[in-house]
Amino acid sequence: MDITRASLAALNVAFSTAFNTRLTGIETTFGRIAMTVQSTTRHQAYPKLSELGPMREWIGERYVERLESDGFVITNRKFEKTVAVPVDDISDDQYGIYTPMISDMAQVAAELPDDLVWDRLEQGFTTAHYDGQFFFDTDHPVENELGAEVSVSNFQGGAGAAWYLIDDSRAIKPMIFQDREAAKITPKTNLTDDNVFFQDEFVWGAKRRCATGFGAWQLIYASRQPLTPANYAAARAAMMSMRGHRGRKLNLKPKLLVVPPTLEGTAREILLNERDANGATNSWRNTAELHVESRLTLI
Repeated sequence: MDITRASLAALNVAFSTAFNTRLTGIETTFGRIAMTVQSTTRHQAYPKLSELGPMREWIGERYVERLESDGFVITNRKFEKTVAVPVDDISDDQYGIYTPMISDMAQVAAELPDDLVWDRLEQGFTTAHYDGQFFFDTDHPVENELGAEVSVSNFQGGAGAAWYLIDDSRAIKPMIFQDREAAKITPKTNLTDDNVFFQDEFVWGAKRRCATGFGAWQLIYASRQPLTPANYAAARAAMMSMRGHRGRKLNLKPKLLVVPPTLEGTAREILLNERDANGATNSWRNTAELHVESRLTLI
């Protein structure tokens, strides 16, 4: 291929098309547990995601419950992936072998939210949230109906592979994916670019700005106990009986069970088998949807 401005423009269009096609064609999983928030600044502030009280009968003046402004901040991060292609390869019509590399750049850019969200989820056992407690903890402070502080748990304890029950039916989610700049690819293929002059290479680089953080701890219940029917039942009961701000019955629906691959077989037995280990009717069949996430720690 003759290296001209027109031929390089055509090559950039071809690579951009390959990138964008792959970028929008990847199936991601982070949306199962995370809400996407479009960010417009480097640091995005959030109010405390505490449960508001229930609706009350309107007698006299309205009672205003204000969102607390001293919540938490999620700072966007910048990510990149860059590849270089020798000018001689383009001149010798070898650019076809680099198209899969451009497509792979798009794939890792598309999967970045998955990588960030699932990694952040596992940090919840050792990372504090806005209430000063670990995201998964046994003593989140909540006001009861009398205004006194009580402790609420979203962690069953244990030290094994973690599994999670989630209410995924609400607009608010347990995790946040904060999107500042969508992934895009930028070429450096001008014949006067330094990379061409000094290294005799064309360069294509992808960039994305985003971040992730914890959302509503009330909507997820974690366990590191063995995944057994008894522990599954106890986790469901604990989650469904949880009360929020001012004693509000949260009416949580643990519809999603998330497990690492090592617990897939056990989870299927609990959720999908018609009979339990003793041959009796499996009362937990179809009580939640199963999601097996390969990014979760196996042990």
